Amino acid sequence: MITAWLLFIAFIVVLLVIDLGVFHRTPHAVGFRESLAWSALWLTLGVAFSGVVYVGYEHQAWGLGTHVDPVDGAVNSGATAVEKYLTGYLVEKSLSIDNIFVMSTIFTALAVPALHQHRVLFWGVIGALAMRGVMIMIGARLIEEFHWLLAVFAVFLIATGVKMLWAKDGHADPRESLFVRWMTRWFPVAGGYRGERFLVWQPAAGGRSVLALTPLALALVLVEAADLVFAIDSIPAIFAITGDPFLVFTSNVFAMLGLRSLFFALAGIVEKFRYLKPALAVVLLIVGGKMLAAEWLKEMLGDHFNLALLLTVAAVIAGGVVASVVAERAAAREIAGARGTGRLGWTQRARLALDRTRP
Repeated sequence: MITAWLLFIAFIVVLLVIDLGVFHRTPHAVGFRESLAWSALWLTLGVAFSGVVYVGYEHQAWGLGTHVDPVDGAVNSGATAVEKYLTGYLVEKSLSIDNIFVMSTIFTALAVPALHQHRVLFWGVIGALAMRGVMIMIGARLIEEFHWLLAVFAVFLIATGVKMLWAKDGHADPRESLFVRWMTRWFPVAGGYRGERFLVWQPAAGGRSVLALTPLALALVLVEAADLVFAIDSIPAIFAITGDPFLVFTSNVFAMLGLRSLFFALAGIVEKFRYLKPALAVVLLIVGGKMLAAEWLKEMLGDHFNLALLLTVAAVIAGGVVASVVAERAAAREIAGARGTGRLGWTQRARLALDRTRP
């Protein structure tokens, strides 16, 4: 098992070095086409890795497939490991989309230049992966020792899903958060951006210099804090699928690595997907329900009941996207028709005004 972890981590390090050291060595604003290309690349790598998972678990290579999965009490074969990996990847990928709303709010509130947003997200993802790695190892150990925690996770996921369904849209200004207030109170903050630097020396009283945070560092810290909050939701969600730490970690890694490029592709239009957040809430309800009814579902659907979960989650997300697109087109036709007759209602005028403020 250690061999598999070392090989995977080495592979990810190589990809990140190539990403930052070659393709993003020179700071530039990531365009829509470039972000789509990177999103497609990370998606391809994430899905293609399922082939490695199959070979490893089917032939028990690199120490994989030799331990009992504490969630279902079975040793994963190649097929079941792939089902769990892809289901976990899809769930994590779907839930991470909601993080785009928050990151967009952070960048807008702190006026982070588009030129430096990739750097913040790059190091933000590195920190998030390290943080999630620790949480996954602790969570896997706890589930192995205390199986009843799965029921606690299930109730937590269902409660979170219900809360998301009833929560109002919009996010608070991150500049007014208690965390930012604490940071700015105890740490000196430079007055403006200093390129891609997170720390700078600036003059202080007595003729000495102090190390100060730049606004870019504040953006990075807020992105890390936001991911910590989202990890509290997403980590229990994947433990509903598998307790194998390698499957949990690898699916998380590929989902998170694709989040950076997905941000630049969706940041300007994500709010138009009005039914995506309710769809994510339904996903949490389904995953939580699956965790509570795992034994019954396994008896009814057989050993590959995770495949049914994978298809159900995919259908819910696809349904949310399609419903959002249909609703947007209907609203656009309504506004176009009202504009032609000169009878714009107050909601339509407000919608037009909001669209003008978006980039």
